[in-house]
Amino acid sequence: MSLPTIFIDGDQGTTGLQIHDRLHDRTDLQLLTLTAAERKDPRRREEAINACDIAILCLPDAAAREAVGFIRNPDVRVIDASSAHRTHPEWVYGFPEMTQEHAQRIAQARRVTNPGCYPTGAIALLRPLVEAGLLPRDYPVNVYATSGYSGGGKAAIEAHESSDMPIVALSRVYGLALEHKHTPEIQGYAGLAHRPFFVPAYGAYRQGIVLTVPVELRLLASGVDGVRLQACLAHHYSNVRHVKVMSLAQTKAMTYLDPQALNGTNDLQLGVFANPDHSQVLLSAVFDNLGKGASGAAVQNLDLMLSA
Repeated sequence: MSLPTIFIDGDQGTTGLQIHDRLHDRTDLQLLTLTAAERKDPRRREEAINACDIAILCLPDAAAREAVGFIRNPDVRVIDASSAHRTHPEWVYGFPEMTQEHAQRIAQARRVTNPGCYPTGAIALLRPLVEAGLLPRDYPVNVYATSGYSGGGKAAIEAHESSDMPIVALSRVYGLALEHKHTPEIQGYAGLAHRPFFVPAYGAYRQGIVLTVPVELRLLASGVDGVRLQACLAHHYSNVRHVKVMSLAQTKAMTYLDPQALNGTNDLQLGVFANPDHSQVLLSAVFDNLGKGASGAAVQNLDLMLSA
């Protein structure tokens, strides 16, 4: 029996390189790779994508759409790591822990769209609370997140790591036009009635994300507090491997969140920080933007699809 063939289209980019590193020593699959010259040849790319079992697209949005258009072989399955298809109704959203049945949906899917890094944390926090009725669908959600500069791709990495470049600011808030492409993704998959307020930033460290969502308990139903919010998240993720919810005792003992704490893993750590005296709660997510936020998630989805 032949091994499944995996083709990473765009394996020289930040996400593609990480996926290649995670797969190149595996003995349960074979990687189809192209030379530098072949990668620039659309016909050779088209041949490769039609010759594989699963294609992983690590490309800009327009190039990802073009690559999907190359597919003529009906047996080819796709994981798209770009944002080109993240809100497309015919693509399965690649967050296995989103619902109890979602991992099975990914396993059987022909087309999977890998989540964005920031939406992974936001949706992980918000969707279970919205589905449980603890957070109203029309709640005015604010999402604040800081990612390592690798989230900006090769150009951002070079700007921070090249000795020829000037010193870059310790933190840069961006998306000031309030049109960030991740916002519709967060709204749709979190189940929100209105567009959330999303404020992203890059920090002067390579990778890792800390994301927070403030919650005013006065805007929730009577009796909803930090205890119930934490219990809901803990129940939702009680039987999954890569998402862990801290206990209230753990969060009470913490004085800061380290965005780099889970670097190199595919794990996502959620927290509920409650202050009953002020009727305020802070929801938090910490994870690796190159792990659960990108390459690690793609490999997790790949493994589910290979298991089908």
